Amino acid sequence: MTSTSSAPVAAATSRTLWLGTYPDGADAGSGEGIWRLEVDAATGELGEPALVAVTPSPSFLALDPAGTRLYAVTETERGAVSGFALTADGGLEPVGSVPSGGSYPCHVVAVDGALWVTNYGDGTFAVLPLDAGGAPTEALRLGHQGTGPDADRQEGPHAHFVGAVAGDPVVVDLGTDELRAYPRAVDELRAQAEGGVPARVLATFPGGAGPRHFAVLPGATGVDGAPAALFVATELDSRVYALVPAVDGSFEVAGSVPATSAPLPEGGRNYPSHVALSADGSRLFVAIRGADVLSTFAVSRDALGPDDAAPVLEHLADTPLGGAWPRHFAVLAPAGEGTPEADLVVVANQNSSNLTVLRIGRADGAGVLVDELAVPVPACVVEA
Repeated sequence: MTSTSSAPVAAATSRTLWLGTYPDGADAGSGEGIWRLEVDAATGELGEPALVAVTPSPSFLALDPAGTRLYAVTETERGAVSGFALTADGGLEPVGSVPSGGSYPCHVVAVDGALWVTNYGDGTFAVLPLDAGGAPTEALRLGHQGTGPDADRQEGPHAHFVGAVAGDPVVVDLGTDELRAYPRAVDELRAQAEGGVPARVLATFPGGAGPRHFAVLPGATGVDGAPAALFVATELDSRVYALVPAVDGSFEVAGSVPATSAPLPEGGRNYPSHVALSADGSRLFVAIRGADVLSTFAVSRDALGPDDAAPVLEHLADTPLGGAWPRHFAVLAPAGEGTPEADLVVVANQNSSNLTVLRIGRADGAGVLVDELAVPVPACVVEA
Protein backbone atom coordinates (compact mmCIF):
# COMPACT_ATOMS: atom_id res chain seq x y z
CA MET A 1 0.00 0.00 0.00
CA THR A 2 2.67 2.42 -1.05
CA SER A 3 2.08 5.70 -2.83
CA THR A 4 3.68 6.03 -6.25
CA SER A 5 5.31 9.26 -5.04
CA SER A 6 8.62 8.95 -3.19
CA ALA A 7 8.48 12.43 -1.63
CA PRO A 8 7.25 12.86 1.97
CA VAL A 9 4.08 14.85 2.59
CA ALA A 10 5.03 18.43 3.48
CA ALA A 11 3.89 19.35 7.00
CA ALA A 12 2.82 22.91 6.12
CA THR A 13 0.33 21.77 3.49
CA SER A 14 -0.54 18.36 4.96
CA ARG A 15 -4.20 17.44 5.28
CA THR A 16 -5.76 14.40 6.90
CA LEU A 17 -8.04 12.14 4.87
CA TRP A 18 -10.43 9.60 6.35
CA LEU A 19 -11.44 6.65 4.17
CA GLY A 20 -14.50 4.44 4.43
CA THR A 21 -14.41 1.00 2.81
CA TYR A 22 -16.43 -2.03 1.81
CA PRO A 23 -15.57 -5.67 2.62
CA ASP A 24 -12.96 -7.10 0.27
CA GLY A 25 -14.85 -9.96 -1.37
CA ALA A 26 -16.22 -11.29 1.91
CA ASP A 27 -19.10 -10.72 4.31
CA ALA A 28 -19.35 -7.50 6.29
CA GLY A 29 -17.18 -7.65 9.40
CA SER A 30 -14.36 -9.59 7.74
CA GLY A 31 -11.64 -7.07 8.63
CA GLU A 32 -12.57 -3.95 6.69
CA GLY A 33 -12.58 -0.61 8.44
CA ILE A 34 -11.69 3.07 8.53
CA TRP A 35 -8.34 4.28 7.23
CA ARG A 36 -6.42 7.50 7.84
CA LEU A 37 -3.67 9.06 5.72
CA GLU A 38 -2.14 12.42 4.89
CA VAL A 39 -2.18 14.25 1.57
CA ASP A 40 -0.17 17.26 0.49
CA ALA A 41 -2.77 19.82 -0.56
CA ALA A 42 -0.20 21.63 -2.72
CA THR A 43 1.14 18.67 -4.71
CA GLY A 44 -1.41 15.88 -4.26
CA GLU A 45 1.19 13.47 -2.89
CA LEU A 46 -0.27 10.80 -0.62
CA GLY A 47 1.23 9.51 2.61
CA GLU A 48 1.14 6.00 3.98
CA PRO A 49 -2.35 4.80 5.03
CA ALA A 50 -3.15 3.33 8.46
CA LEU A 51 -6.13 1.16 9.38
CA VAL A 52 -7.34 2.91 12.54
CA ALA A 53 -10.66 1.19 13.25
CA VAL A 54 -11.97 -2.22 12.23
CA THR A 55 -15.74 -1.92 11.80
CA PRO A 56 -18.24 -3.60 9.45
CA SER A 57 -18.82 -2.05 6.01
CA PRO A 58 -18.16 1.62 6.89
CA SER A 59 -19.08 2.80 3.40
CA PHE A 60 -19.66 6.43 4.36
CA LEU A 61 -18.12 8.70 6.99
CA ALA A 62 -18.79 12.15 8.43
CA LEU A 63 -16.85 14.45 10.73
CA ASP A 64 -18.76 16.54 13.25
CA PRO A 65 -18.57 20.35 12.89
CA ALA A 66 -15.94 20.56 15.65
CA GLY A 67 -13.75 17.93 14.01
CA THR A 68 -13.53 15.86 17.21
CA ARG A 69 -15.87 12.97 16.33
CA LEU A 70 -16.08 10.72 13.28
CA TYR A 71 -19.22 8.77 12.39
CA ALA A 72 -19.57 5.74 10.12
CA VAL A 73 -22.52 3.87 8.69
CA THR A 74 -22.59 0.08 8.64
CA GLU A 75 -24.06 -0.62 5.21
CA THR A 76 -25.78 -3.93 5.91
CA GLU A 77 -29.39 -5.10 5.99
CA ARG A 78 -29.48 -4.46 9.72
CA GLY A 79 -27.89 -1.07 9.38
CA ALA A 80 -26.03 0.72 12.13
CA VAL A 81 -24.19 3.96 12.81
CA SER A 82 -21.07 4.13 14.97
CA GLY A 83 -19.32 7.07 16.57
CA PHE A 84 -15.62 7.52 17.28
CA ALA A 85 -13.65 10.13 19.19
CA LEU A 86 -10.46 11.34 17.51
CA THR A 87 -7.46 10.75 19.78
CA ALA A 88 -4.29 12.82 20.09
CA ASP A 89 -2.22 10.18 18.30
CA GLY A 90 -4.51 10.13 15.25
CA GLY A 91 -6.51 7.11 16.32
CA LEU A 92 -10.21 6.49 16.87
CA GLU A 93 -11.86 5.59 20.17
CA PRO A 94 -15.38 4.08 19.91
CA VAL A 95 -18.10 6.09 21.67
CA GLY A 96 -21.14 4.03 20.72
CA SER A 97 -23.13 2.29 18.01
CA VAL A 98 -26.88 2.11 17.39
CA PRO A 99 -29.23 0.87 14.64
CA SER A 100 -29.46 3.26 11.70
CA GLY A 101 -33.26 3.27 11.61
CA GLY A 102 -33.43 1.34 8.35
CA SER A 103 -31.64 -1.06 6.04
CA TYR A 104 -28.41 -0.54 4.11
CA PRO A 105 -27.52 2.99 5.28
CA CYS A 106 -25.30 4.61 2.68
CA HIS A 107 -24.87 8.26 3.72
CA VAL A 108 -24.44 10.21 6.96
CA VAL A 109 -24.08 13.90 7.77
CA ALA A 110 -23.06 15.20 11.21
CA VAL A 111 -24.61 18.48 12.35
CA ASP A 112 -24.65 20.11 15.79
CA GLY A 113 -26.36 17.67 18.13
CA ALA A 114 -27.52 15.07 15.59
CA LEU A 115 -26.74 12.79 12.67
CA TRP A 116 -28.72 12.65 9.44
CA VAL A 117 -28.74 9.18 7.85
CA THR A 118 -30.19 7.86 4.60
CA ASN A 119 -31.06 4.17 4.46
CA TYR A 120 -30.95 3.03 0.85
CA GLY A 121 -32.61 -0.34 1.35
CA ASP A 122 -35.99 0.78 2.64
CA GLY A 123 -35.79 4.47 1.75
CA THR A 124 -35.98 5.63 5.36
CA PHE A 125 -34.49 8.94 6.47
CA ALA A 126 -33.35 8.81 10.09
CA VAL A 127 -32.21 11.45 12.55
CA LEU A 128 -30.05 10.25 15.45
CA PRO A 129 -29.69 12.76 18.31
CA LEU A 130 -26.25 12.81 19.95
CA ASP A 131 -25.74 12.57 23.69
CA ALA A 132 -23.38 14.82 25.67
CA GLY A 133 -20.41 12.62 24.76
CA GLY A 134 -21.18 12.66 21.06
CA ALA A 135 -22.57 9.12 20.95
CA PRO A 136 -25.53 8.48 18.62
CA THR A 137 -28.83 7.62 20.29
CA GLU A 138 -32.06 5.97 19.11
CA ALA A 139 -33.09 6.97 15.61
CA LEU A 140 -36.15 8.99 14.69
CA ARG A 141 -37.42 7.17 11.59
CA LEU A 142 -39.14 9.03 8.75
CA GLY A 143 -40.32 6.60 6.12
CA HIS A 144 -41.48 7.28 2.59
CA GLN A 145 -43.46 5.57 -0.16
CA GLY A 146 -43.38 5.64 -3.92
CA THR A 147 -41.91 4.02 -7.02
CA GLY A 148 -40.43 4.94 -10.39
CA PRO A 149 -40.64 3.50 -13.91
CA ASP A 150 -37.39 1.49 -13.66
CA ALA A 151 -38.73 -1.78 -12.27
CA ASP A 152 -35.27 -3.07 -11.34
CA ARG A 153 -34.03 0.01 -9.46
CA GLN A 154 -37.19 1.95 -8.55
CA GLU A 155 -39.50 -0.68 -7.08
CA GLY A 156 -39.68 1.44 -3.93
CA PRO A 157 -38.04 4.42 -2.22
CA HIS A 158 -34.23 4.43 -2.02
CA ALA A 159 -32.85 7.31 0.03
CA HIS A 160 -29.30 7.79 -1.25
CA PHE A 161 -28.02 11.12 0.08
CA VAL A 162 -28.89 13.90 2.49
CA GLY A 163 -27.55 17.45 2.55
CA ALA A 164 -28.40 20.82 4.04
CA VAL A 165 -30.39 23.27 1.95
CA ALA A 166 -30.95 26.58 3.76
CA GLY A 167 -30.04 24.68 6.94
CA ASP A 168 -32.67 21.96 6.64
CA PRO A 169 -32.10 18.31 5.66
CA VAL A 170 -33.01 17.44 2.07
CA VAL A 171 -33.04 13.77 1.05
CA VAL A 172 -32.33 12.49 -2.47
CA ASP A 173 -34.55 9.52 -3.33
CA LEU A 174 -33.30 7.50 -6.29
CA GLY A 175 -36.35 5.23 -6.18
CA THR A 176 -39.04 7.91 -6.42
CA ASP A 177 -37.24 10.56 -8.54
CA GLU A 178 -37.63 13.17 -5.79
CA LEU A 179 -35.93 15.46 -3.36
CA ARG A 180 -37.81 15.62 -0.08
CA ALA A 181 -37.35 18.15 2.72
CA TYR A 182 -37.62 17.91 6.50
CA PRO A 183 -37.39 20.39 9.37
CA ARG A 184 -34.04 20.57 11.16
CA ALA A 185 -35.34 20.91 14.73
CA VAL A 186 -35.40 17.52 16.47
CA ASP A 187 -38.69 18.24 18.24
CA GLU A 188 -40.38 19.03 14.92
CA LEU A 189 -38.91 15.89 13.37
CA ARG A 190 -40.12 13.80 16.30
CA ALA A 191 -43.64 15.21 15.93
CA GLN A 192 -43.55 14.47 12.20
CA ALA A 193 -42.31 10.91 12.76
CA GLU A 194 -44.83 10.15 15.52
CA GLY A 195 -47.70 11.71 13.59
CA GLY A 196 -46.93 9.95 10.33
CA VAL A 197 -46.76 13.29 8.51
CA PRO A 198 -45.33 12.82 5.00
CA ALA A 199 -42.26 14.71 3.89
CA ARG A 200 -42.54 17.82 1.79
CA VAL A 201 -41.52 17.05 -1.80
CA LEU A 202 -38.98 19.72 -2.69
CA ALA A 203 -38.35 18.73 -6.32
CA THR A 204 -39.30 16.08 -8.85
CA PHE A 205 -37.35 14.71 -11.82
CA PRO A 206 -38.35 13.08 -15.09
CA GLY A 207 -39.40 9.49 -14.51
CA GLY A 208 -36.46 7.11 -14.37
CA ALA A 209 -33.81 9.79 -13.80
CA GLY A 210 -32.67 8.23 -10.54
CA PRO A 211 -31.24 11.18 -8.57
CA ARG A 212 -28.27 10.18 -6.41
CA HIS A 213 -26.26 13.14 -4.97
CA PHE A 214 -26.46 16.93 -5.10
CA ALA A 215 -24.16 19.92 -4.68
CA VAL A 216 -25.24 23.38 -3.46
CA LEU A 217 -24.04 26.39 -5.43
CA PRO A 218 -22.32 28.76 -2.97
CA GLY A 219 -22.83 32.49 -2.96
CA ALA A 220 -26.03 34.32 -3.80
CA THR A 221 -29.23 32.98 -2.25
CA GLY A 222 -32.84 33.08 -3.30
CA VAL A 223 -36.07 33.36 -1.34
CA ASP A 224 -35.82 32.64 2.41
CA GLY A 225 -32.13 31.85 2.19
CA ALA A 226 -32.51 29.16 -0.49
CA PRO A 227 -29.37 28.68 -2.60
CA ALA A 228 -29.37 30.05 -6.12
CA ALA A 229 -29.09 26.53 -7.55
CA LEU A 230 -28.67 22.86 -6.79
CA PHE A 231 -26.81 20.53 -9.14
CA VAL A 232 -28.06 16.94 -9.01
CA ALA A 233 -26.28 13.92 -10.50
CA THR A 234 -28.77 11.32 -11.70
CA GLU A 235 -27.59 7.74 -11.81
CA LEU A 236 -30.10 6.11 -14.13
CA ASP A 237 -30.25 8.61 -17.00
CA SER A 238 -26.63 9.80 -16.57
CA ARG A 239 -27.29 13.54 -16.47
CA VAL A 240 -26.70 16.60 -14.28
CA TYR A 241 -29.80 18.67 -13.48
CA ALA A 242 -29.77 22.32 -12.48
CA LEU A 243 -32.52 23.16 -10.01
CA VAL A 244 -33.56 26.69 -9.02
CA PRO A 245 -35.91 28.02 -6.31
CA ALA A 246 -39.58 28.37 -7.20
CA VAL A 247 -41.94 30.96 -5.73
CA ASP A 248 -43.68 28.35 -3.55
CA GLY A 249 -40.45 27.36 -1.77
CA SER A 250 -39.82 24.24 -3.81
CA PHE A 251 -37.15 23.77 -6.50
CA GLU A 252 -37.81 23.29 -10.19
CA VAL A 253 -35.71 21.83 -12.98
CA ALA A 254 -34.22 24.63 -15.06
CA GLY A 255 -32.34 22.31 -17.40
CA SER A 256 -30.04 19.33 -17.63
CA VAL A 257 -26.93 18.21 -19.51
CA PRO A 258 -25.28 14.84 -20.12
CA ALA A 259 -23.04 13.98 -17.18
CA THR A 260 -20.14 13.08 -19.48
CA SER A 261 -19.04 13.05 -23.09
CA ALA A 262 -17.10 9.83 -22.56
CA PRO A 263 -18.26 6.86 -24.64
CA LEU A 264 -20.23 4.08 -23.03
CA PRO A 265 -18.19 1.09 -21.90
CA GLU A 266 -18.58 -1.89 -24.20
CA GLY A 267 -21.84 -3.63 -23.36
CA GLY A 268 -22.52 -1.34 -20.42
CA ARG A 269 -23.76 2.03 -19.19
CA ASN A 270 -22.39 5.07 -17.43
CA TYR A 271 -23.53 5.65 -13.86
CA PRO A 272 -22.74 9.00 -12.22
CA SER A 273 -21.99 8.66 -8.52
CA HIS A 274 -20.81 11.72 -6.58
CA VAL A 275 -21.03 15.39 -7.58
CA ALA A 276 -19.19 18.31 -5.94
CA LEU A 277 -18.17 21.90 -6.58
CA SER A 278 -14.84 23.64 -6.20
CA ALA A 279 -14.65 25.93 -3.18
CA ASP A 280 -15.49 29.02 -5.26
CA GLY A 281 -18.30 27.29 -7.14
CA SER A 282 -16.73 27.86 -10.57
CA ARG A 283 -16.11 24.17 -11.38
CA LEU A 284 -18.41 21.18 -11.01
CA PHE A 285 -17.04 17.63 -10.88
CA VAL A 286 -18.94 14.38 -11.47
CA ALA A 287 -17.53 10.87 -11.03
CA ILE A 288 -18.64 8.47 -13.77
CA ARG A 289 -18.69 4.72 -13.14
CA GLY A 290 -18.48 2.74 -16.35
CA ALA A 291 -16.31 5.06 -18.41
CA ASP A 292 -14.32 5.61 -15.18
CA VAL A 293 -13.66 9.29 -15.69
CA LEU A 294 -14.00 12.51 -13.74
CA SER A 295 -16.23 14.85 -15.73
CA THR A 296 -15.51 18.59 -15.29
CA PHE A 297 -17.87 21.49 -15.99
CA ALA A 298 -17.40 25.24 -15.87
CA VAL A 299 -20.17 26.98 -13.93
CA SER A 300 -21.04 30.36 -15.40
CA ARG A 301 -23.07 32.82 -13.35
CA ASP A 302 -22.73 35.67 -15.86
CA ALA A 303 -24.52 34.00 -18.75
CA LEU A 304 -27.84 32.81 -17.36
CA GLY A 305 -29.75 29.75 -18.43
CA PRO A 306 -33.31 29.34 -19.73
CA ASP A 307 -35.52 32.31 -18.76
CA ASP A 308 -32.65 33.69 -16.66
CA ALA A 309 -33.27 30.79 -14.28
CA ALA A 310 -29.96 29.08 -13.63
CA PRO A 311 -26.21 29.21 -14.13
CA VAL A 312 -24.94 27.50 -17.26
CA LEU A 313 -22.92 24.27 -17.15
CA GLU A 314 -20.27 23.98 -19.86
CA HIS A 315 -18.62 20.59 -20.16
CA LEU A 316 -14.83 21.00 -20.32
CA ALA A 317 -13.22 17.57 -20.17
CA ASP A 318 -13.36 13.95 -19.05
CA THR A 319 -10.25 12.78 -17.21
CA PRO A 320 -9.41 9.06 -16.92
CA LEU A 321 -9.18 8.14 -13.25
CA GLY A 322 -6.46 5.53 -13.15
CA GLY A 323 -8.95 3.27 -11.39
CA ALA A 324 -12.32 1.57 -11.75
CA TRP A 325 -15.80 2.38 -10.43
CA PRO A 326 -15.31 5.75 -8.68
CA ARG A 327 -17.81 5.72 -5.83
CA HIS A 328 -16.84 8.99 -4.14
CA PHE A 329 -14.26 11.77 -4.19
CA ALA A 330 -13.10 14.83 -2.27
CA VAL A 331 -12.12 18.17 -3.81
CA LEU A 332 -9.31 19.41 -1.60
CA ALA A 333 -9.58 22.92 -0.21
CA PRO A 334 -6.97 25.17 -1.91
CA ALA A 335 -3.60 25.29 -0.17
CA GLY A 336 -2.90 28.97 -0.86
CA GLU A 337 -4.62 32.31 -1.25
CA GLY A 338 -6.42 33.49 -4.36
CA THR A 339 -7.85 31.50 -7.24
CA PRO A 340 -5.89 28.29 -7.84
CA GLU A 341 -4.67 27.30 -11.29
CA ALA A 342 -5.90 23.77 -10.68
CA ASP A 343 -8.05 21.71 -8.31
CA LEU A 344 -6.82 18.54 -6.60
CA VAL A 345 -9.40 15.75 -6.45
CA VAL A 346 -8.91 12.52 -4.45
CA VAL A 347 -10.99 9.66 -5.86
CA ALA A 348 -12.06 6.41 -4.15
CA ASN A 349 -12.07 3.74 -6.89
CA GLN A 350 -14.10 0.86 -5.48
CA ASN A 351 -13.52 -1.92 -8.00
CA SER A 352 -9.77 -1.35 -8.49
CA SER A 353 -9.08 -0.90 -4.75
CA ASN A 354 -7.10 2.29 -5.10
CA LEU A 355 -7.10 6.00 -4.42
CA THR A 356 -6.04 8.32 -7.19
CA VAL A 357 -5.27 12.04 -7.08
CA LEU A 358 -6.06 14.16 -10.13
CA ARG A 359 -4.90 17.69 -10.83
CA ILE A 360 -7.67 19.36 -12.84
CA GLY A 361 -6.64 22.55 -14.64
CA ARG A 362 -8.97 25.52 -14.30
CA ALA A 363 -8.29 26.77 -17.82
CA ASP A 364 -9.53 23.78 -19.80
CA GLY A 365 -10.68 21.18 -17.25
CA ALA A 366 -8.04 18.72 -18.42
CA GLY A 367 -6.59 16.54 -15.70
CA VAL A 368 -3.47 14.56 -14.96
CA LEU A 369 -2.87 11.75 -12.48
CA VAL A 370 -0.41 12.92 -9.82
CA ASP A 371 -0.46 10.04 -7.33
CA GLU A 372 -2.15 6.74 -6.53
CA LEU A 373 -2.31 4.37 -3.61
CA ALA A 374 -3.66 0.86 -3.02
CA VAL A 375 -6.41 0.67 -0.36
CA PRO A 376 -8.87 -2.24 -0.08
CA VAL A 377 -12.26 -1.36 -1.66
CA PRO A 378 -12.44 2.39 -0.82
CA ALA A 379 -15.94 3.87 -0.84
CA CYS A 380 -15.64 7.31 0.71
CA VAL A 381 -13.05 10.10 1.13
CA VAL A 382 -13.48 12.83 3.79
CA GLU A 383 -11.03 15.70 4.21
CA ALA A 384 -10.50 16.77 7.82
